Amino acid sequence: MKLANVSNVDALFKVIGECKGKIELVSPEGDRINLKSKLAQYFVLANAFSDGYIKELELVVYEEEDISRFIKFMYQGE
Repeated sequence: MKLANVSNVDALFKVIGECKGKIELVSPEGDRINLKSKLAQYFVLANAFSDGYIKELELVVYEEEDISRFIKFMYQGE
């Protein structure tokens, strides 16, 4: 799943925190980083949030219920 132009990073991390399953960020090199980890979240902030928004993230979401959470976030921003 790809997310683009994310301006509300707090809401994104809130969605990640509410997820039941594993959420992984896929790096441009193909590495997978567990986004349930606070350290990984800080890494995302430091590397992807330089222009006031996150241009693009590729995530691997394992649970169907969690996919629905991200779809709602993409459409409603919450």
